Amino acid sequence: MIVSIEDKTLQFKKFFDKNFPKVKTFAWNLLKSEEDAEDVAQDIFIRLWEQPELWINRNKLDSYLYTLVRNHIFNFLKHKSVEQNYLEQEQQKAEWVIQEILKPDDELYLHELELLIEMALERMPTQRKTIYRMSREEGMTAAEIAERLGVSVRTVENHIYRALQDLKKIIVIFFFILSE
Repeated sequence: MIVSIEDKTLQFKKFFDKNFPKVKTFAWNLLKSEEDAEDVAQDIFIRLWEQPELWINRNKLDSYLYTLVRNHIFNFLKHKSVEQNYLEQEQQKAEWVIQEILKPDDELYLHELELLIEMALERMPTQRKTIYRMSREEGMTAAEIAERLGVSVRTVENHIYRALQDLKKIIVIFFFILSE
């Protein structure tokens, strides 16, 4: 049966209006994050829009939707864990570079590197700089920072990741110049 785009759109709107709140609530119950639950629910419905054979002319989809949400959350958390591990490894590498490559008589180079890092931090957008300092200098977790600043944990993690990427570039350039 061929369905016109108008019919598909109308059917999907009804399907979405009926099921989106349930999917989002289920995701929130598992993630305890409004923004992450919203993202998961949107991802699910984008997938369903792209695959209308999964929902068009089907009356009972609750168990299928909950399975989709559960699997999507599993993948989401797995990806988040990999991302967090990557960030921690990059931080450890940067610390190792500073501690292992520089000798005690290289205090001048260390001071120059610290100045470059400070300059790079000062040039970052205000929120990224604030989040980085709260994370690295005050030792706050992403959840604590998110709560204090009124943003999502995902936003905090994104800012920390970007700050570390910027700083990594500075460190690599510094050591490249130093090695010449």
